[in-house]
Amino acid sequence: MPSFSKAAMVLLLSASAAVAAPAVAQHLTLPSGMVAGADAVPAPVKPVSLDLSALDKSVDPCNDFYAYACGNWIKSHPLPADRPEYGTFTQLAEYNRYSLYQLLEQAANHPATPLQTKYGAYYAACMNEPLEDKLGVEPIRPVLTSIQGLNDKAKIASLVGELEAQHGYGLFYGFGAEEDQKNSTVYIAALNQGGLTLPDRDYYLQDDAHSKEIRAKYHDIVVQMFTLAGNSPDQAKTKADAVLRIETALAKGSMDRTEQRDPDNVYHVETVAQLESGSPNYRFADYFAALHTPAFSKLNVAEPGFVTALNQVIASSDLGDLKSYMEWHVIDGQAPRLSKPFRDASFALEQTLTGTPKQQDLWKRCTSATDGHLGEAVGQDWVQKYFPASSKAQMSDLIHALEVALGNDIDHLEWMTPTTRVEARKKLAAFRQKIGYPENWRDYSSLNVKRDDAVGNNERSSVFEDRRNLNKIGKPVDEKEWDMTPPTVNADYNPAQNDINFPAGILQPPFFDPGMDKAVNFGSIGVVIGHEMTHGFDDEGAKYDATGNVRDWWTPADKAAFDQRTQCEVKEYGNFESVPGAKLNGKLTLGENTADNGGLRIAYAALHSEIDGTPAATKQIDGFTPDQRFFLGYAQVWCENTREEFSRMMVKVDPHSPGRFRTDGAVQNFDAFGKAFQCKQGSPMYPTSSCRVW
Repeated sequence: MPSFSKAAMVLLLSASAAVAAPAVAQHLTLPSGMVAGADAVPAPVKPVSLDLSALDKSVDPCNDFYAYACGNWIKSHPLPADRPEYGTFTQLAEYNRYSLYQLLEQAANHPATPLQTKYGAYYAACMNEPLEDKLGVEPIRPVLTSIQGLNDKAKIASLVGELEAQHGYGLFYGFGAEEDQKNSTVYIAALNQGGLTLPDRDYYLQDDAHSKEIRAKYHDIVVQMFTLAGNSPDQAKTKADAVLRIETALAKGSMDRTEQRDPDNVYHVETVAQLESGSPNYRFADYFAALHTPAFSKLNVAEPGFVTALNQVIASSDLGDLKSYMEWHVIDGQAPRLSKPFRDASFALEQTLTGTPKQQDLWKRCTSATDGHLGEAVGQDWVQKYFPASSKAQMSDLIHALEVALGNDIDHLEWMTPTTRVEARKKLAAFRQKIGYPENWRDYSSLNVKRDDAVGNNERSSVFEDRRNLNKIGKPVDEKEWDMTPPTVNADYNPAQNDINFPAGILQPPFFDPGMDKAVNFGSIGVVIGHEMTHGFDDEGAKYDATGNVRDWWTPADKAAFDQRTQCEVKEYGNFESVPGAKLNGKLTLGENTADNGGLRIAYAALHSEIDGTPAATKQIDGFTPDQRFFLGYAQVWCENTREEFSRMMVKVDPHSPGRFRTDGAVQNFDAFGKAFQCKQGSPMYPTSSCRVW
């Protein structure tokens, strides 16, 4: 999306929503108003909590707990052709998507409410590939023409603003509202780096064989799409060369992901005049005017070096090259909604990056798209059917138990002094929580959705969301707003709001099962809760105080002790190898690794505060003690198979460790695991020395 908000710390990396591109109105009447091309879809298997058939008992859990807990699951769940990875996490996401699909099919063909008419129409239009094939590139022709008609570099900023305001399409960078990290009660305007097609700056800058191969294939795909858009082969190659040249220059000026994790590195408040003085060749004031932003006197320029790079790109590039770059981002952004040759070329880029051999079925793509653009519309009906009030109440009780356990952990940390402990306790006491779904649903009444205009729907919904975000600038922060849709299988911690968020989508097996014993629930959803709470105290979250402002609340001695402990994790995880030759980035994954380790310990303590002194403390189920079931419940939410290409990409871009190391890395740092499985100290999962922060 053109606009953005400060990234929250999440349990699992989530895919970005597709960026909208402009459209022309085209219409095709479908017979009887039915969805085009919708076929019956078999129901997926519903995930279960603690799958004993997943265990590989030929493996010693003390040598490799992940292989023990997930070995047979990995063998019996080969990668589907349309997935770059597949795990128990994905199983639940696929099951939720299927349940959404059923609602969308009903709404597309037999809507019962105005809201169902709206989201059903969005889905129906998305499913109409025959119309997309008929129209070809025409839906984006007007915008390509407007770009081609640009005759003055001084007018680029105005055109970029117009394209965003009228079509929801962002170019070169991201702009929108975010919580002011020095005054978290209000939204501040913010400018962020962007403008790249490949997933990370390193794809443009590294000269290893794999990176060179990716760039070469990417260049070929750009040539192919420019040719499809009506350019001659020579023109297409010239334009593709320009795209790679400009994106590489922007990549050189981009801050890397590890540096971005420090909030101090991405907070530089300037006036618009100061921004303009540092970028004389790109008139940001013209962009803001064309975008019709609310009035603001200052903004956060998150990465000043990127603005310098953008200014240099505008100054040194031919106007024709800049127009080619802009055309490409329109074509690429809308390719999945154009005719089949464009869709195939767009998927070829995904294949190159992830190794996935087959594109997902249309119903899957359209279900995800509808959830992405009208998630709080269809989400209202989804939670009524799939999320009972009793689950929300039980989740609230679990969160309280974890809060008590984290408080006890803070009170007894041997390395923390009383002064810092008081501040940490204040932050914990100020935690807010969101469970299941929003209190106040988003109002989509102003969004126009048509059954026969997929590109236009995408465009209008992106404009709707962009304007909704921009209108926040200068206003108080809405603490009740959600940034995930109800069926989402994820959770997050927002440091600026100091809140933990758990959509209804993750509150299903294997994460949460009301019928399962406490040991399993605390090992799965309990660790998720503890994970998000610990994010408030990882190396990034620890820079934010109880009110969500960036402030140093640590004594120098405590900060030194904290840094020493986090450095242990950096070194430990940095030695894990995802695939041959691709070691994890211990600094990039530090926050998530700290949250995994802390969450595991806190959930374990919370479990024992609930069961100690009761028959449940010693009762074995299926031959496993409560402690063993706790650790198995934790490990099995991370069972997964992954393609090598995807693994290599995720090492570059994902702040999370792969499932194997989220499991083995955390348990080998926790003595309670070795004791639970009667491991000999010195074995791989029960080492004589380990890392601990929280």
